[in-house]
Amino acid sequence: MSHIETFSNWENLVKKQLKTEDIYTILKKENLEGIDVKPFYNDVQKLLTNLPKVEENTHLVATYHETLEEDVFAFLLNENVENLVNKTIFINNKDLAEHISPQDEDQYFSLIDVFDENNAVIDDQLVRELLAKSFKRNICVDISIHQNSGASIVQQLAIALAKTKELVEIYGAEILNKLIFRLAIGGNYFFEMAKIRAFKLVFNQLSKEYGLDDIPYIFTETSLRNKSISDSENNLIRSTLELAAAMIGGADAVFSINYQIGKNTENSEEISFKQQIVLAYESIINVFEDAANGSYYIEDITRQIAEKSWNFFLEIENSGGYLETLKKGILQKKIYDQAVEEQKWVEEGKIKLIGVNLYPKLDVKKSVEELYNEKEIKAVRWAEMFE
Repeated sequence: MSHIETFSNWENLVKKQLKTEDIYTILKKENLEGIDVKPFYNDVQKLLTNLPKVEENTHLVATYHETLEEDVFAFLLNENVENLVNKTIFINNKDLAEHISPQDEDQYFSLIDVFDENNAVIDDQLVRELLAKSFKRNICVDISIHQNSGASIVQQLAIALAKTKELVEIYGAEILNKLIFRLAIGGNYFFEMAKIRAFKLVFNQLSKEYGLDDIPYIFTETSLRNKSISDSENNLIRSTLELAAAMIGGADAVFSINYQIGKNTENSEEISFKQQIVLAYESIINVFEDAANGSYYIEDITRQIAEKSWNFFLEIENSGGYLETLKKGILQKKIYDQAVEEQKWVEEGKIKLIGVNLYPKLDVKKSVEELYNEKEIKAVRWAEMFE
């Protein structure tokens, strides 16, 4: 059976199921990423090679608590803890990162962003201090702030590349394998899998420009953007899907932000972490290198996201690079436009948040103008409009 006949059979089957000839109008689904999504797939234009991870198993990262010390292998540290042995440690506090002195056998990673977005500069002293330490990965390129501010997936990846290029130009290409990328994973399940996969492709492409063949170390955390204060249990469902997308996409580490927004307790932190445990040990998805490989839909959107983010990266470079586009206010305005459009979708109910704009529906309390500023990259949750 030829390819065309097979496709035609699929089309006829869908027409029969929907009882209409006009299937494409009915099945067309808009997205804010500018990605072309077909209603169904029966092949993929170009199969991508297997996209490896740096870590063999995805690290399941918990906020440090003494009670978890025996059972947890990877911790996020906001303050110093003595005598943590045979653990992987992600340092989330600038002062701690500057003062801690890990031993060679320790696995320490810095999650401190060395970019000062407000003043459009790199903290050179901080970079040099961190590079002098025996960390597995010394310098964090943080784009979680951009996701939480409403940047599109394409914008996030292009910004990650542009920030990377700024670092390489100052500190040389050898910094590439000292970088850790901090990504926030949103609720668009398959798109977020494709985001991680696409980032591996474009980062590898950038490394090849310097004669290297590197893959990025990717630390992912659940997004704040789609979380709400009311019905916090819904946040757990949202973040479980985000964690699954990160693991299937091939992240090297996953971390759950607290599902009880603004009401962190030891219990809620433990529950947030245990989402990862259930996912990893019930489904074993944290051990696959590239579980989405070969999926027609995910392969197709991975390719599109990679191409679009590479093109936007070139656009940033043509405007003078990451810091220069911040100084000119170009990036802030592009993220603002994207975020405001997304917020309107929430307000109109095109993006559904159960317990916020659906079952029961809350009233709008803050306008888009009150929430966003076109001159500033700042985290805004969708639900703030209704809280």
